[in-house]
Amino acid sequence: MMQTITYEEQQLMSIYGHGTRLELIETLNDMRTYLDQDEQELKDLTDIAIAKLNAMTDAEFATLDLIPDFTISM
Repeated sequence: MMQTITYEEQQLMSIYGHGTRLELIETLNDMRTYLDQDEQELKDLTDIAIAKLNAMTDAEFATLDLIPDFTISM
């Protein structure tokens, strides 16, 4: 059973996800290495997203709506 994906996790996956579940995991792991110490919140979000991606199946991944929301709310 797939865990609930938060809006923030979905947006992160949308920005970096342009292939398979395993490719997204690899891309997020790579991206994470470029983050600075002051980006701990993004590191934590990335770690949670990677854990959820590792826990889901490819079929579950295929059902995700990975279209980024670039609307700006003020």
